[in-house]
Amino acid sequence: MKSCVLMAHVPDTASVIKVPGASNRIDETDIKWIVSPYDEYALEEAIRLKEARGGAVTVLTYGPERAQQGLRECLARGADAAVHVKGGDGTFGDALAIARVLAAAIRKVGPFDIFFAGIKGVGSDNSLVGAMVAELLDIPHVTGVVKLEIGDGKLTAHREIEGGTEVVEAPAPCVVTAHKGLNEPRYPSLKGIMASKKVTIQTFAVADLGLDEGALAAAEATCRWKALELPPAKSGGTVLKGDEDPAGAARELARLLREQAKAI
Repeated sequence: MKSCVLMAHVPDTASVIKVPGASNRIDETDIKWIVSPYDEYALEEAIRLKEARGGAVTVLTYGPERAQQGLRECLARGADAAVHVKGGDGTFGDALAIARVLAAAIRKVGPFDIFFAGIKGVGSDNSLVGAMVAELLDIPHVTGVVKLEIGDGKLTAHREIEGGTEVVEAPAPCVVTAHKGLNEPRYPSLKGIMASKKVTIQTFAVADLGLDEGALAAAEATCRWKALELPPAKSGGTVLKGDEDPAGAARELARLLREQAKAI
């Protein structure tokens, strides 16, 4: 089966985020960029499918030059090909614009039998891009999948819902967005890292796909980020020393929980 994995290149979730003044972007200085963690589950599932049933895995991303680092990592983990649509600064945060670009790229480099993406990009996509790509391609999608079974021309997906599990059947091709628990992503091997350096990444400008990135970022934009700001700094908290008077400390704790925290 030919699989396509949609990959987002995002700041490391352990990064210290800084916002320079009244800006609508983070300060990218000293930021480490990684494959979005949920996309790792998507990639792993595509690789396991290839190992079980044959075929090939293509990873697709839309973003600036640095996104090629993420594509190389995906190749090192076991993907066979990579496609990079360069751009994204003007369409930052606009999930529909991003989905339009990805769908156009899929039409150009496809067809594929199944599509994988993370349930969210741990960035600015609001868990929308995967489902939007499916709608633009006029194919089914199943979101938040934690277990997947592939049959002939169809798939069975398990989704965690409140109080239980939902089982959904869908015909292929289909977009599947992966949730934590679907699998355990592998690390790149030394052999894979060396092999990935030899793979030529297919690159496109947005204009090569028949789209106008400027129009997507302006007149056709469905979402604009006006400003970002960090949450207020947390106070240092209150330390109760109960070494000499444990009972007194317990009474003070109860008072604070009742009068300040309103927790009891």
